Amino acid sequence: MDALYTAVATATHGRDGRAYTNDGKIDVALAPPVELGGNGQGTNPEQLFAAGYAACFGSALGLVGRQAKVDVSDAAVTAEVGIGKQGEGFALKVALRVELPDSVDPETGRKLVEQAHQVCPYSNATRGNIEVDLVIE
Repeated sequence: MDALYTAVATATHGRDGRAYTNDGKIDVALAPPVELGGNGQGTNPEQLFAAGYAACFGSALGLVGRQAKVDVSDAAVTAEVGIGKQGEGFALKVALRVELPDSVDPETGRKLVEQAHQVCPYSNATRGNIEVDLVIE
């Protein structure tokens, strides 16, 4: 694959540090959530992953919608990223909740969401590695 764009980010001190991009557009304090024993005083990798996945999936949905000549410009995607123990380590799971405009009939909406799941880079990166549930609301 020839990259069309490469994002560059650095994290220091793991979950108790800071994450920033080379262009300075992101610079956030990191902290484990309270549920994982942290103080919750910063963002965490799961939140950052959820935001990126939701935005990317929304773009993929827009692409397949335009190709099908269906207006999904008012769609909203919410990504819920869970982390839990798996064997000796940890694993992630994702629920993608897609709210489609009322003008999109359920069958067409389901097809578009499934097509978006095939073209979204995040979906392609996670396929076969983590559980991803598609929920149309």
